[in-house]
Amino acid sequence: MHFFHYRQNELYAEDVPVRLLAEKYGTPLYVYSYNTLVRHFKAYDEAYGTFPHVICYALKANTNGAILKLLAKQGCGADIVSGGELFRALKAGIPAGKIVYAGVGKTEDEIRFALKSGVLMFNVESADELREIDRVAGTMKMKAPVALRINPDIDPQTHPYISTGMKEHKFGISIDDALEHYRIASRLRNIEIVGVQKHIGSQITKITPFVDAVKRILILVDELKRRKFNIRYLDIGGGLGITYLNEKPPVPADIAKQLLPLINGREVTLVMEPGRSIVGNAGILVTKTLYLKKGEGKTFVIVDAGMNDLMRPSLYDAYHHITPVARRKRGQIRADIVGPICESGDFLAKERMIYGVRRGEYLAVMSAGAYGMSMSSNYNSRPKAAEVLVNGGKHSLISKRGTYEDLVSHEVMPGFLR
Repeated sequence: MHFFHYRQNELYAEDVPVRLLAEKYGTPLYVYSYNTLVRHFKAYDEAYGTFPHVICYALKANTNGAILKLLAKQGCGADIVSGGELFRALKAGIPAGKIVYAGVGKTEDEIRFALKSGVLMFNVESADELREIDRVAGTMKMKAPVALRINPDIDPQTHPYISTGMKEHKFGISIDDALEHYRIASRLRNIEIVGVQKHIGSQITKITPFVDAVKRILILVDELKRRKFNIRYLDIGGGLGITYLNEKPPVPADIAKQLLPLINGREVTLVMEPGRSIVGNAGILVTKTLYLKKGEGKTFVIVDAGMNDLMRPSLYDAYHHITPVARRKRGQIRADIVGPICESGDFLAKERMIYGVRRGEYLAVMSAGAYGMSMSSNYNSRPKAAEVLVNGGKHSLISKRGTYEDLVSHEVMPGFLR
């Protein structure tokens, strides 16, 4: 559920016409709904009731500081995969004690930063990483809290690029090798074993993979407890999907109904790492029609947003619903909606039936709040889009539009070229 809707054929973000936002802030423009974000967070928080739980929002989905601050004020934690994301989370006011640090390639500097900050735990992906965290913690005379990321070999039934929980993937430790890795961890002097973690993928739209994965992990948790390992945290990852086209994903309460009977009575704190399901449908990308072009048996709608602004269609052939900001009484046309980037893969939609659009009119790319701005780039030396947050009838710029000067601000000219 989100707060983007039509009123008399004009698209609104909460109580603000999207057209007015585009005219004020320019395009391409990301627009986020405050109340959608709050609603989605509360859907998780309320689903698990009084069972001890921590919701750690996955920063990779969207790292804007205002969104992080909003979630921090709701009591949200953070799932991070880099030192940069740790910096952002702390800067937004997310307590270090609610931050879990994932990712397969943590560097020494990042490990030091996380230890110094006092993160809740590291989600460790390999024996080599485990030994490196132990070494770094030893030089700091600290103990590092860790959970091992266990790969339960469950098919999440999602796109192969965003599936992470099977044997052939780079993520996690095979469940068959889990006990041996916990034994290794127990022998390391600067490691404190605190939990078990799993994450099987992203944009998952069925309950069964979640439940099957947790069942497999709980068998391991019970065995670890029998062997006197102090498992205090059960981190079930994230990955719940959203509706892009006609998917009907479960809501957090649906999953909680299946999981709570499995974990009730166990002395663990449940950790969740939702990203897309909190922010995905809370954001749209607004773009302006530049030209209409009749090709060989095809119409192209050329807009000012490209693959550098929204990578998902080019990268995954992902579907995003595209709708006019102002509905006109016109017939539909079949068209490719493409951007200005010098790549044949630069498209937002292919062979899409849309209402007839004219030059200068705005289109809204829906469900763009996750993996939109966070994956954007300056390819073709294009400045990045601006971002706006709407709360009821109020709106505020939360990220300025990039400038040409921004494109070169980090570059340094060598002396021999001066």
